Amino acid sequence: MSDCPLCGRELDATADEHHLIPKCKKGKDKVRLHKICHRKIHSLFDEKLLANHYNTIERLLESEDIQRFIKWVAKKPPGYNDKSIMSNNHNWKKRR
Repeated sequence: MSDCPLCGRELDATADEHHLIPKCKKGKDKVRLHKICHRKIHSLFDEKLLANHYNTIERLLESEDIQRFIKWVAKKPPGYNDKSIMSNNHNWKKRR
């Protein structure tokens, strides 16, 4: 198996694919991440910000919020999955 490009921990079969530029913004390039890492990215940044700024792993790693998350999650086993990782900072739109 390979390692998660965000946190560096080993990936397992349950890894997610993250579009570096969101599909809704015509993004095609994807990377495999832990589910918890993928959810954290989307809890912090909306699609516009992901498309315009945080569209590479290097750019994501520049974020202080991501750095704090990585420091925390690095102590967890590779299969660790916390479903409560969604942040209150993200403005979710109600779906109808």
